[in-house]
Amino acid sequence: MYRPFVSRVARNPAIPETTPSTLKNSKCLLFWSKKVDRQPSLWEFSFKFQRQSPKFKKNSLKRLQPPVRYEDVHTNPDQDCCLLQITTLDFIYVPIVMGMTVTLFTINVSTDMRHHRVKMIFHDSPVWNGKKPRFDHGVQIVMDPVHSVRLFDWWHPQFPSSYI
Repeated sequence: MYRPFVSRVARNPAIPETTPSTLKNSKCLLFWSKKVDRQPSLWEFSFKFQRQSPKFKKNSLKRLQPPVRYEDVHTNPDQDCCLLQITTLDFIYVPIVMGMTVTLFTINVSTDMRHHRVKMIFHDSPVWNGKKPRFDHGVQIVMDPVHSVRLFDWWHPQFPSSYI
């Protein structure tokens, strides 16, 4: 494996401390779930998010812009994307949230005090600076009990490529 990436992955924990704030206003592009082969009762839920660029936030209301991926032929389509993998002890029904924006992401201690609890709220549009999101509206996903939570940036070796 490429040494600079190995050293960067080794330095960063699987779930950084700033995760809840980094996923805010990210758009969910894909969602899938699968049963973990190694352990029969574990389920893995994967969310592919695209982080919103600061350029888009500033100029979004002024005029329409072409998609960023059309500006450069050599652009990686997964740039500014991240993958959130949540492993749960049982299957949990998750509503369809593709195309929606994360407005709240929290990780707490589960009710059994042995696992984690993940709560996400999705809205149709991002929350702009200065406005408070209405958490009573939107799609709420609560996963409890959670075995592990991992967040991979687009350059991470375990991030699934769009070319496969």
